[in-house]
Amino acid sequence: MVSTSVASIRWLASPTSASWVQQAISRPMEVLIDHAHCERKAAGSAVQLMFRYLCEPGLGEVLSPLAREELEHFEQVLALLKARGRYLEPLPSPGYGGFLAKHIRKGEPLRMLDSFLVAGLIEARSHERMALLAEHSPEQDLKDLYGSLLLSEARHFGLYWVLCEQRWDRSVIVPRLEELAQVEVEALTGFLENPEDVRMHSVGVESR
Repeated sequence: MVSTSVASIRWLASPTSASWVQQAISRPMEVLIDHAHCERKAAGSAVQLMFRYLCEPGLGEVLSPLAREELEHFEQVLALLKARGRYLEPLPSPGYGGFLAKHIRKGEPLRMLDSFLVAGLIEARSHERMALLAEHSPEQDLKDLYGSLLLSEARHFGLYWVLCEQRWDRSVIVPRLEELAQVEVEALTGFLENPEDVRMHSVGVESR
């Protein structure tokens, strides 16, 4: 039985299940290819926010370096894929990001707040699952890759949190973050077209 005894990630409403870890380490290339797509999408999300809020003070200074770092991670994952004789391939989405996006409120400034919080929760879940893969992957190059990315992923949640704190009081941020954390768990309880597929953000959390 795989243990999921990594440090708990604050603000995630439920931890990843042992069944997800078992599935992920049994399909390492599928997860690695999906991970490359996730890093690319994370960079794109940061750039999209920069364009949406073009004149927002202090935003570009945070999100531009974040986007560059996400692209550096994409390049690291791509290099390992190529070393293993593979490349990027299209993969069906588990619907995780889309489900979260539907819960972002439309009117400003609440849209901005929700966008930051959703991006932060995605980073937090990525950090948790990379820690599990670094701990349990039987292949050393995968352990090394996931382990090397952990610090950055943890910091990325913090960056989105700081962007919120600079603009809203905690009495506004925390209740909404707790609501969205529950939505994030819902997104991991059954939105994969094929339950045999595995992704960085596919189904697999402990029941509450």
